[in-house]
Amino acid sequence: MIGCVIAMDSEAEILLGSMEIENIRTVYGKTVHIGKAFGKEIALAVCGVGKVNAAAGTCAVLAAGADVVLNFGVAGGLSPARTEVGEVYLIEKVVQYDFDCTQLNGAEIGTLDGETENFLPLLCPKGLDLPRRALGTGDRFNDSADDHALLLRLGCDIREMEAGAVAEVCKYAGVPFVSVKAISDVYGSGSTTEQFKQNLKRAALNLMAHLKEILERL
Repeated sequence: MIGCVIAMDSEAEILLGSMEIENIRTVYGKTVHIGKAFGKEIALAVCGVGKVNAAAGTCAVLAAGADVVLNFGVAGGLSPARTEVGEVYLIEKVVQYDFDCTQLNGAEIGTLDGETENFLPLLCPKGLDLPRRALGTGDRFNDSADDHALLLRLGCDIREMEAGAVAEVCKYAGVPFVSVKAISDVYGSGSTTEQFKQNLKRAALNLMAHLKEILERL
């Protein structure tokens, strides 16, 4: 079973609209839709925005029987040279850029307890021909120049608020994790908030066009 962890209703609708829903239940406070789409068994949790919500949503789909986890949705690009509004990218690694124990242990920002590297690798399914990018996850949506500089220094191309937490839970659970993001805004091209509002529907539709292929590869 594929467990889909999706932050917002507007993102989840692009798959829910194609699902044959067999059951809807609440697990760890999250609504989980169980059914089938494109010949695959799906457990989809609309988790809410942010890392704690994403972690709870991941636990919910795992409890429902998921043996692989997929997170898809919209995200912000950090550079027009590496990201384009509306384009869809496969995430190859993710770091939590707001996890900082540097003062305690000297580790690079994002290095979780027990880890030696700050980025966690994700599964990139064979045959899924999407450009690959590195993702930064944090509980912030802003136009901060300091955050932007940090994300670029860490080697990120895209930023959002959930996938790093999903990756951490999946690592502990021993379950493969795939993330795909469509770009709704790019830093330096005006207010990211206004870009997000303007481009959300376009990015979601472009992502929907790839969903069948993505699910078939899992």
